Amino acid sequence: MTGLDALRVGPLADVADPAPLVARETAFAGKVWDIVRDTVTFGGGTMVREYTQHTGAVAVLAVDADERVLLINQYRHPIGTRDWELPAGLLDVPGEPPLEAARRELAEEADLVATDWTELTSFFSSPGGSNEVITVFEARGLSAAPEVHDRVDEEAEIVLRWVGLDEALEAVQAGRLRNAPLIIALLTLRARRGTRD
Repeated sequence: MTGLDALRVGPLADVADPAPLVARETAFAGKVWDIVRDTVTFGGGTMVREYTQHTGAVAVLAVDADERVLLINQYRHPIGTRDWELPAGLLDVPGEPPLEAARRELAEEADLVATDWTELTSFFSSPGGSNEVITVFEARGLSAAPEVHDRVDEEAEIVLRWVGLDEALEAVQAGRLRNAPLIIALLTLRARRGTRD
């Protein structure tokens, strides 16, 4: 069955069906990410696409004993905004599993550890321009991390805030929160809670 056939029948799901690669080159080598240029065969011809070659990332939706969620705020230069988001970070340690990266990021950005971890969701952040996959974990059983991390650059001015899920979702609906991983995590948590009610 081809990728197109799989789309027409069966359960609704994304279908991995990479176009055959003819050539790949690095169009731009960056400090954190590279831009690659792929030539692939597709639709009876060839096409060229440039995109961000991404390491992948994790995010953590920390939920406390009062069912509040932890948001962090930090400056994000590409959008010129102090953005409310989740503790998150790159999969940039060779061989580090996503769950371990999530544990590391929660400790580094929020000075917290958790005893209960569940994979909440994963998604492509911008499939037309990046191969980044973000995996979001729900963390519960929270306590203070054994050490406080020094923070530099954007992380130097992180602000932490605990909010109720309804308050956070109201801010999303009102357009006051626009961070995609945060929105996806909040909506997924709300949907999962709804199925349990």
